[in-house]
Parts: sequence; C-alpha cells; structure tokens
Amino acid sequence: MPDTPPNIKNALQISGLQAWYGVSQALHDISISVVTGELVTLLGRNGAGKTTTMRSIVGMVTRREGSILVNGVETVSMPSHKIARAGVAICPEDRGIYASLTAEENLVLPAIVAQGGMSVSEILKLFPSLKDRLGSPGMKLSGGEQQMLAIGRILRTGARLLLLDEPTEGLAPVVVQQIGAAIADLKARGYTILMVEQNVRFASTVADRHYVIDRGHVAETFDNQTLLADFDRISARLSA
Repeated sequence: MPDTPPNIKNALQISGLQAWYGVSQALHDISISVVTGELVTLLGRNGAGKTTTMRSIVGMVTRREGSILVNGVETVSMPSHKIARAGVAICPEDRGIYASLTAEENLVLPAIVAQGGMSVSEILKLFPSLKDRLGSPGMKLSGGEQQMLAIGRILRTGARLLLLDEPTEGLAPVVVQQIGAAIADLKARGYTILMVEQNVRFASTVADRHYVIDRGHVAETFDNQTLLADFDRISARLSA
C-alpha cells in the first residue's frame, strides 16, 4: 500500500531521516508522509523514537540528516525558529506550561507566525473548560486543563501543521473524550496533524493512518480500517 494517495499534495514529507542526540544515533532512515488535512499517528513502545521524530521535525536534536519537506519546502537544514515560520507548531509531551503565568498569559505568549490563527475566544469555544480558568496560574490547572491550554496556545500562532506529542497521556477518560472532540474539530477545519499516541484505542477514533516506530525505524504502516479490523493483534504487539 502506498504511503499516501497519488497526486495529492503532502503537507509533510520525511525521507531517509536520521537524527542524533550528541553522538548517539536515535533515528535510522525514517520516511513518513502526511497529506494536507490528514491526521496521522506515530505508534510504538516507549523509547521507540516517536518523540525524537517529532523533535527532529522542528530541529530540536543535535544533528539530523535526510529530507524534511514542509509544503514542499526543504527544512532539514533550517533552525527551529525558521521552521516555526514555515507553519509548524509542536505541543510537547511535557506541555511546557509556565507555572507562574496565568492561563491567559500562557495562551497569548507565543509569537504569531502566519495569518489565520485562532483568537482567544475561538480557542475558548474549542476548550470551554478554560473559560473560567484564564486568571489561574499554570501550576494550579489540572492535567487536562494544562493539555487544553498547550494545544490552544499553538493554535494562536497560525501554524497549520500541528505536532501533538501524547495529548492524552495521564488524563481521565472524560478529558480524553474532550481532547478527542477538539482534535476532530481541528481536523474538520483542515489542520494537518501528526500525533504521537500510546493509547491505541484513542488513536483509532481520530486518525486516518498510522506508522509504527520501533528502535528508530518505521516498522509498519497501515490505514485506520486495517487497525480497526485487526485491533487486538496490533494493540497486543504495541504493548508487548
């Protein structure tokens, strides 16, 4: 099965990506494509290289080689601030919330990189739970509220390629449902999303396609219909 349908523009095309932390090579010949408007997940065990793939896209590794095309523009040699200006935003696994700033201050902190970013009022419609928490310090927000804030913060920037690293990790089921609804809304608005996710069940509810990362390689790729049809086997493999 081809990675992407033919004759459709890719928002992200990674080919032969290798990445290092210091002298340690973490990624080996990663090739991934994401069609504009598509939601693709990176699945795999802890330490497989999923987060490193995300960090490599935005230049947050010691060294990277290969090709990373963002809307057809080569970014592998660009510094991180120029990659952001190309319309790429990452929501990190640790969320990156500033503890001493209020939720509203966290929300408006990032620079605008392109026109068309969401306003604060639009973000509050997407995440109504934040509306009454705008004056609260980041340290006093719940894990779910921090995750909503972290996602909302990158939506203000105008970026259209979103990298979401473990958006449901450690969250209660009801919050996971809220995050899922928001991600589905973003996909309906035409955002392109690459998402690292440990929760295979959740991934199956939002994604179009999946890549399995293992020991810094792409081990397998399949569409969501394949995942649903063979869910028990695939999920058992990923949890082994």
